[in-house]
Amino acid sequence: MKMKKNLIDYELLWEKITDYAKATGRTTARPVLLLYYVLRSPETPSSDKMLIVAALSLPIIGWIDEAVSLVYAYKKVCRYVTPEIESEVDNILERWFPEGKYELIEE
Repeated sequence: MKMKKNLIDYELLWEKITDYAKATGRTTARPVLLLYYVLRSPETPSSDKMLIVAALSLPIIGWIDEAVSLVYAYKKVCRYVTPEIESEVDNILERWFPEGKYELIEE
């Protein structure tokens, strides 16, 4: 019997996260994306990956306690957020939610 290497369908999870993040906005999307990339990191222990999967599942399926679960999971695994993960998340957020370019108009 062959064991699956990945028990998580990352492609499907990414689709769900994308939909959720775009519906909730940049501020809410940031910790969700950080958790996703920490989940994908080989440096993250399996026990912390399971915590992340549980935390990400709640908002995606619409439970009310989403904020609590995301904050708890993020605080537990934030040490695995690397500068590369931060940069990747910032790039994605900028594509999804481009910040308005404003000019000061002098009167």
